[in-house]
Amino acid sequence: MSAALYPCTVTHVRTGPTRYALRHRTYLWLLDPDEPPRLPPPLRPFARFEARDHFGGTAPTIRAGLAAFLAARGVELGDARVLMLAHGRVLGHVFNPLTLYWCRRADGTPLCTVAEVHNTYGERHCYLLRADGAHRASVDKEFYVSPFFDVDGRYRMRLPEPGQRLQLTVRLEQGPERPFTATVRGRRTPGTAAGLLRCLLRRPLSTLAVSAAIRFHGIRLYLRGLPVRPRPRHLPQEGVQ
Repeated sequence: MSAALYPCTVTHVRTGPTRYALRHRTYLWLLDPDEPPRLPPPLRPFARFEARDHFGGTAPTIRAGLAAFLAARGVELGDARVLMLAHGRVLGHVFNPLTLYWCRRADGTPLCTVAEVHNTYGERHCYLLRADGAHRASVDKEFYVSPFFDVDGRYRMRLPEPGQRLQLTVRLEQGPERPFTATVRGRRTPGTAAGLLRCLLRRPLSTLAVSAAIRFHGIRLYLRGLPVRPRPRHLPQEGVQ
């Protein structure tokens, strides 16, 4: 497939202990990690996808990093087709709060979905997901992301492979409470030089903007009196080293 762009809106809603909502506009790439977008040389610094930014950062390619993570969990990637949804590097900078990988066997049947989460402390954690026919999956929370939530509870996700629309939902459940929900909504546009230029004109330095927005809203929540939860030591996962 050809790479595609998704200008999109990311929404976060916190219902407790303090209600807070934010919306952020950005754009994401959907691509085969072995086939980066074909762009003219002047635009390539605005859409780079490098193995060091994913999984352990030591594999020769992104696909090799994904294969190592899956192999450590008894899943053989083989010749499966992989689609990755992520930010690319923009002038050398990237921050991906969430990268998704949809893996399909050669016959087109789903193999698995992988959610790779990065926090602002430079740590990474991956979740192996088995979605049902409605693209829903659930997994225990194992990684410190927001300083205002403990590492407990369970994520409920709906992660359909993007088509003309991008529609993702991640909800955190902690006992009977649902204190946090994130959604991503967007529409597909060609991942061409013209498509990228339109995104750059509307959202220049998009990955820096994502990092800045996370810190800005974190400061606002802290000033509202939200208590900071201790960050436990993160142990690298097997296959993400």
